[in-house]
Amino acid sequence: MTVIVNGNEKQIEDGATLLALLQQLSLEGKVMAAAVNMEIVKQDQWDQYKLVDGDKLELLDFVGGG
Repeated sequence: MTVIVNGNEKQIEDGATLLALLQQLSLEGKVMAAAVNMEIVKQDQWDQYKLVDGDKLELLDFVGGG
């Protein structure tokens, strides 16, 4: 199936979880916040949150600075 991650199409297996996608993209531990279709998904739900074809994800990492 196809999902959109930060504006880029990605192919993932049917029924993949948000955590599985992060692992596939080598982003596990780097992403601090995730939104699917403009809805925030809490980190403790990433391993249970099943993605569906056409989902739009925004993956964010917070950067400190001043």
